[in-house]
Amino acid sequence: MRRIRPRRSPAVPLLIAFWAGAAAVVWLWWDNTPSIADQGSQMVNAGRITGLLGGYLMALVVLQMARVPALERRVGSDRVARWHAMTGRYTLCLVVAHVVLTMYGYALQAGLTHTAILQQTIDSINQLPDMGKAAIGTGLLVFIGLISIGPVRKRIPYDLWYHTHLLTYAATFLTFWHQITTGNEFAATPEAKTGWYALYGSVTALVVWYRILTPIRLNMRHRLRVEAVIEESPGIVSVLMSGRKLHRMGAEAGQFFRWRFLAPGMRFSSHPYSLSAAPRPNMLRITVKAIGDHSSALRDLEPGTRVWAEGPYGALTAAKRSRGKVLLVAGGVGITPMRALFETLPGAAGDLTLLYRANSTQDLALWDELAQIAEERGARLMYAVNSPDGERPDISADSLRRKIPDIERHDVFLCGPPGFAQGVYEALRGAGVPTRRIHHESFEM
Repeated sequence: MRRIRPRRSPAVPLLIAFWAGAAAVVWLWWDNTPSIADQGSQMVNAGRITGLLGGYLMALVVLQMARVPALERRVGSDRVARWHAMTGRYTLCLVVAHVVLTMYGYALQAGLTHTAILQQTIDSINQLPDMGKAAIGTGLLVFIGLISIGPVRKRIPYDLWYHTHLLTYAATFLTFWHQITTGNEFAATPEAKTGWYALYGSVTALVVWYRILTPIRLNMRHRLRVEAVIEESPGIVSVLMSGRKLHRMGAEAGQFFRWRFLAPGMRFSSHPYSLSAAPRPNMLRITVKAIGDHSSALRDLEPGTRVWAEGPYGALTAAKRSRGKVLLVAGGVGITPMRALFETLPGAAGDLTLLYRANSTQDLALWDELAQIAEERGARLMYAVNSPDGERPDISADSLRRKIPDIERHDVFLCGPPGFAQGVYEALRGAGVPTRRIHHESFEM
């Protein structure tokens, strides 16, 4: 086996760059802020700094949606998605604060009472350049933020939420121009205006390249079609897709694509599904559990149906490995990336162990394949299912140590529902596995 050299995540340098950019924005505001003498000036200048920081974070929100490979494949799609959600919340709060503080400050400077904020806002929209666009963009941001709140999002169909969420691009475009035309910092410092154009221009270029041009090139080159649909177990099907030179897509075991099947009723739906087998030169496979309209419709796909794919994404690959011994832990349909890794991870007999959690033995999808791989590779295969009376199996630190005495010397790859993944993570930490050697990724995006 080749020397194991884990690929380092660029997350720390990226976070340093993020904070450096925020510090530069604060310095720009400070350098262009005169002495503040009255309450109106204080409010306006507070609105300026919240607006600048909101504009900076808005560019980062779009960058995190751009599917840049350095983020998606090395930091991890799930981690980038969490960054995107957190940055979006801060951005929305800063933008709302910017509007309220600025309009309140203008009202005070005009000698109006604090109750005249609404009238001041209407006057500003009518009189200041590009403020009408900014008002529409801000409204879109607030709307997107509202439908992204957990309880609201759960009640909205995924496709509707996903496509509505893309209005973030329009909101960013509409709010950008008033930053340039009305921002004191950009009027006083031409270098700042150039830097702001460079920031937004670079982000726009990345979005166009990776969200539009790269998928077009990939699909024109590989021309994916459905080859067959196979029922693996009740409610779980595998979709086999053929194409040209698929080994040149750069996909690795453990990764996923966003799939759009060009069949009636599915053309406008794009969902992420992991590869459930190592990529072949002429074949890709996904295995999906029917838990929604899109996943349920996959069983009715006809051979020959065109497929539009975007990816590959995800950092749950062999590049994370840092030790010779590996434990793979899968819960439910999380078996799909684990099955691909179980097949492809280099290792001698006894180095690989797979623990598969399911509700019952009937739910153990791909079990025959897993058993064959285990036999051929000399790997260990275990399952944990509910007892006949419904009692859940014990997956604790003690039980893990009993089954795998040297577990602290393993790398662990983990994939499954959030509650299951959190419980197993805590058990692994209790069993002595360091955090840096627990590799997990959630595909609920």
